[in-house]
Amino acid sequence: MPAYKVSITSAAERDIDESVKYICRDNTAAADKWLREILDRIAFLEKFPARAPRIPEFSAVGEEYRHLVFRNHRIVFRIKGKAVIVMRVVHSARLLELDEHRE
Repeated sequence: MPAYKVSITSAAERDIDESVKYICRDNTAAADKWLREILDRIAFLEKFPARAPRIPEFSAVGEEYRHLVFRNHRIVFRIKGKAVIVMRVVHSARLLELDEHRE
């Protein structure tokens, strides 16, 4: 049984969907593989979310946000008790805006 319950916000779901569509334009098999692999990385958070580093950009908002790097994307999440909330999945080339973490 997982130690943490992982949920994905609608914003993070949109991020994933947009990335899959972008990759799919060139290579459907690669898009399918990317989706499987990112979902596996998110599932990893059920057991070890605190292993991921804190995000310094969010220190100003007074809440602890962490990220897991997967290829060229960042999985941005929060730990609240025994819950892990995936807030965004953003390309690492993008700057992470403070208002992007809100649903």
